[in-house]
Amino acid sequence: MTHCSLRRTALVWATAAALLPLTAAAQAPAKLKVGLMLPYSGTYAALGTAIENGVRLYVAEQGGKLGGREIEFFKVDDESDPAKATDNVNKLVKRDQVDVLVGTVHSGVVAAMAKVAKETGTTLIVPNAGAGVVTGPMCAPNIFRSSFSNWQPAYAMGEVAAKKGHKTVVTITHKYAAGDESVGAFKEAFEKGGGKVTKELNLPFPNVEFQALLTEIAAAKPDAVYTFFAGAAAVKFVKDYAAAGLKKSIPLYGPGFLTDGTLDAQGADADGLLTALHYGDSLNTPRDNAFRLAYAKTYKLQPDVYAVQGYDAAQILAIGLAATKGDITKKAEFADAVEKATIDSPRGAFKLSKAHNPVQDIYLRQVIGKENKVIGVASKALADPARGCKAS
Repeated sequence: MTHCSLRRTALVWATAAALLPLTAAAQAPAKLKVGLMLPYSGTYAALGTAIENGVRLYVAEQGGKLGGREIEFFKVDDESDPAKATDNVNKLVKRDQVDVLVGTVHSGVVAAMAKVAKETGTTLIVPNAGAGVVTGPMCAPNIFRSSFSNWQPAYAMGEVAAKKGHKTVVTITHKYAAGDESVGAFKEAFEKGGGKVTKELNLPFPNVEFQALLTEIAAAKPDAVYTFFAGAAAVKFVKDYAAAGLKKSIPLYGPGFLTDGTLDAQGADADGLLTALHYGDSLNTPRDNAFRLAYAKTYKLQPDVYAVQGYDAAQILAIGLAATKGDITKKAEFADAVEKATIDSPRGAFKLSKAHNPVQDIYLRQVIGKENKVIGVASKALADPARGCKAS
């Protein structure tokens, strides 16, 4: 073989070797783009972080792949601002061209996400916001929720308050969708049980100047108070309620968001509070214990309900992708698999309703020390009524 032939042969081999990685890359399925639209600043910042942690933990446990596809995350801070919601979701859908949306916390923001998901057909998994509209009038085959509806824990707590023999209740919340729906559901159950909501107090989100309203509560002398606050607002309300001397004389009830992820900041002022939620700190099941250990090892933090909801959002995505072999465009097959599945959640196994909302136990919890201890089941396998949903 001539020197020239040798050089040509070497060049052919070098070219072939250079092309090998490209060929392998072409054969590997494209990464699945997952858009996380969550609050990373403001009142609900800690909630957004916990949700993301939960999502990432489940994906990591599956070796970084769901349905055979590596996951690539894109993040947008939605600032819990409904006015910016449409622009923010379009950054993910149109600019980043994500395959899946996961978000959010604020009910006003999630309504815009659901609208865009419905218009574009993008798969949306809601890991917190309980807005009734998502699994009500805006329900769709490509929209799922891994958390709760605002109706569920509030209705369960209304049943509890009535059973305790309370006759009059004053409610207090921020004036926005979540607060309105929570109060409405509590009132529905409480008044069905023979009680009466005598006053409905509210203030604009995210205002936390509670003093004037606490004075109104003291003057009204109800048997109990029902409140819907979360995050930093929940911390301040619980502390202000105790400082006003009301905790000793008027029992305070709420959905679990009042004391979830907030106990360190609330301190002794939260001790003894009763809340209703689909998760608690002392379930002590093998599934929950394994989750809590893995989360604590990974993040050096104890998980809360938001982390569980993020984890289960990733589980829902995994179930759908397993059925479609990673093809997110097979919407009907994806939805069919998720609807038939039992989700093996740390909160306890649950299924989704036809409207794609969890049908789940709502626990009664009491703050003891720095934990939301489960002391009973407030409502068993509670299904949201999904009013306005046209799902078959």
